Amino acid sequence: MPRLLLIAEDPQLRTSLTQALVEAGHAVAAAPFTPSVIATLSDVPPDLVIVDLEIPGVERLEAIRAIREESDVPLITLAAVDGEHDTVRVLDAGADDHLGKPVGAFHLEARIRAILRRTRPTPTNPVVVVGGLRLDRAGRVAELYGRRLDLSPKEFDLLTYLAEHVGTVVSKAVLLSKVWKERRGVSERTVDVHLAWLRRKLGETAARPRYLHTVRGIGVKLVDPTVDRAAADAV
Repeated sequence: MPRLLLIAEDPQLRTSLTQALVEAGHAVAAAPFTPSVIATLSDVPPDLVIVDLEIPGVERLEAIRAIREESDVPLITLAAVDGEHDTVRVLDAGADDHLGKPVGAFHLEARIRAILRRTRPTPTNPVVVVGGLRLDRAGRVAELYGRRLDLSPKEFDLLTYLAEHVGTVVSKAVLLSKVWKERRGVSERTVDVHLAWLRRKLGETAARPRYLHTVRGIGVKLVDPTVDRAAADAV
């Protein structure tokens, strides 16, 4: 799950964008522009930073330079755009992309996806292993303790996405977006049905889960039953 840092002075903007980005499947931390927040970028950098350049007492290019002194993390800036020259100055100062305000959540999410496609490392290991579950993404083969599972293409995609985000609660809306690609006519009920089929093939039930744990009102998470003994406590 991509980790984003949203830096903005306006609390309303922080709240609205955070909600939209979380619903799109990102882990989001939000904070105002402060030296201590900028300093954290050199310690544990997020996958991408979004910064609203409308900062009282701080010039736009100065804010970008402060970030670039700490990290080369991918950076999207937001601000009222005065013209092409203004955008060019922001990009030349170190931003990877610049959007004018007000910015639409879908537009911002598309820009984030484009940058992450270029900057996030491609997994070198095509195999995902969680407990006794082994998923070969290249060969599209799923095995449970060495026994091959007979999964449909969508079941494999769903199980693989959850395994790639092991231990993370994923909402049904995110699953529809990432696995079904927001196809029209597909409802959250479709996710429920596929999860039920997966549970049956994994030898478990919603009442007695091992790998697939429902978190009421939020979503579902896949856990390693050999190490996560406390998973049932969240159900």
